Amino acid sequence: MLNKPDGESGEWGRAATRDLIRSRIKIKSLNFMRGRTFLNKYLIIDEAQNLTPKQMKTLITRAGPGTKVVCMGNIAQIDTPYLTEGSSGLTYVVDRFKGWAHSGHVTLMRGERSRLADYAGEVL
Repeated sequence: MLNKPDGESGEWGRAATRDLIRSRIKIKSLNFMRGRTFLNKYLIIDEAQNLTPKQMKTLITRAGPGTKVVCMGNIAQIDTPYLTEGSSGLTYVVDRFKGWAHSGHVTLMRGERSRLADYAGEVL
């Protein structure tokens, strides 16, 4: 966690960390992103497995010069009945960008939540 207390910084250090995070990290809804251009930003799209290919296109095409886009998600955790592992926006982007020299893709082999979460992911 970005603002986890470490025990050494005290209350002043925790408050300073919270202020820094609030001033540098902005969390916005999909609707906010439409029509915008992001210049020299890091655009992190979390839970991308639940977006459609059209939604992903809408978001990624907002990137202006100097902007880096990171799409994160777990296709095993798609929670909308309208998408599958094959039709997810995350899968779409990975497939379409795989041959482009300026893109990269990382697949993590396991999660770090808990044994219970790992087991539930296998059997449910």
